[in-house]
Amino acid sequence: MDELIDQLKQFRDERDWQQFHNPKDLALALSIESGELLEAFLWKAPEEADREKVKEELADVFAFALLLADAYDFDVREIVLDKIGKNAKKYPVDKARGTSRKYNEL
Repeated sequence: MDELIDQLKQFRDERDWQQFHNPKDLALALSIESGELLEAFLWKAPEEADREKVKEELADVFAFALLLADAYDFDVREIVLDKIGKNAKKYPVDKARGTSRKYNEL
């Protein structure tokens, strides 16, 4: 993760874009790129989506998510593992396996 974040920051800094990369705008950019990712699937069966478009938009989503995490000095590994732990408590295997119901409906 650190290597990816360092390369993203180098790319950003070479272009003097940090001035635009405050947490609010990074979150907005993340949302916009997520919408562009969804657009790759619009009106199509999942297997009909253009894989190259999905790959490019997913890379944009990851890039902005990593930059947002960095803006808050979050350890990506740590916050993802923490969230997995919280979800494991909300969705115990014996109740959640094979169902898409939300935790409060289990």
